[in-house]
Order: sequence, then C-alpha cells, then structure tokens
Amino acid sequence: MTPALAWERFATKAKPRRAVNAAGATTWLNWTQYPDHGPDESILGDLRGKRVLELGSGSGCNLAHLATLGARCTGVDIAPSREVAAEQRWGRVPELEFVTQDVADFLQESADDFDVVISIFGATWFTDPAVLLPLIRKRLAPGGVLVFSHNDEVDDDAQSDRAIRKWNFSGQQWAEMLFIAGFVSVSSEIIPPPKPELPGTLLVRGAAPR
Repeated sequence: MTPALAWERFATKAKPRRAVNAAGATTWLNWTQYPDHGPDESILGDLRGKRVLELGSGSGCNLAHLATLGARCTGVDIAPSREVAAEQRWGRVPELEFVTQDVADFLQESADDFDVVISIFGATWFTDPAVLLPLIRKRLAPGGVLVFSHNDEVDDDAQSDRAIRKWNFSGQQWAEMLFIAGFVSVSSEIIPPPKPELPGTLLVRGAAPR
C-alpha cells in the first residue's frame, strides 16, 4: 500500500472537528491532541500579512483559523479527500488554499517562500527529517519559523517498514537535526496532558537565519 492510499483510508475514518469549541469560537488552533488544551496561535506572533504553510493540513481547521487572523495560508496534504473536505468547509475564507500533494514534492517544486511553516501532528511526524527539514529550511524566508507538534512518547519502532511511518523523536534529537539542516534559535517543550496518565505533546520550534 502506498502512503497516499494509506492516508486516504485514514482520512475516511476521521471525525469532523466540532462547529464551536468550549469558548464558543468557530475557528481556533490546537497544538495538542486534546480539545481546548494547550497554547494557541499566539506563540507564532502577529500573523497579519504573513505567508503560512501547513504540512499535513487535514481538513484545514487549524489553518483556516490563521487565515481569519490575516495570514495568507496554504495547506498541503497527501490525501485527496482532505482537500475536498477542507474546501467544502473553508473554501469561502479569503487567502486560504489547499493542495493535494506529498509535502516533500510540494516543497521541492514550490517557488514561494513562507514566513511560518507549521505541522500539527502532521507531516513532520511522518516524513524522513533528513529529507524534509532541509526542504523546509530552503522555503523559509529570512527569520521565518517552523513550529510543529507530535506525541511526546519516543517511538523505538520509528523506522519500521510500514506504509505510514513515524519519526517520533525527543526534543533533543529534533534540535540536533534542525541545527544540521541550518535552523537557528531551536527550542522545544513538552506540553503536559490534561490528565497525568495521558501522553503529553512535544512542541518544537526552529527559525531560519535573518
């Protein structure tokens, strides 16, 4: 099974995001795997007029929120039904587009630079970082930032032979790989879960030199 087919099958089982969150908002960004938990988009700074790229944009809910804040947003996902679902729900939001493509291929072929690249339990978790991180770095504008999150449990089986593979590393491991790829101002933190018996969320940040 190809990765595209595997992700398409996964997408068909995904539940749509709620119409409103606990605060009554119709759009919002959530870095963790738990609803109404953890930091919001404010960690990205002022997004007005910024070019934002999301790798593994799914149904587009997180990215649509950033577009409502004035960002110019592009979402890339390998599963065709994700683009369809995102367009159906968010197609009327200005400065927001969705693309069906492997993220590495998109980054290789794109001529655009981005101020912010995000991936929330998305493609940075499921793409070989030796391939992906240098491609992201090349597409970041000077001073641009990459911020991504995934489950904080280190997976010793990350390189197993599966259609969908995880690169589930520690913050220190990601820092080393980001520095090698040319990023600066690298940092990471673990966002505690809402209940102690649950896994936390690793949040990683790196920047392009100015």
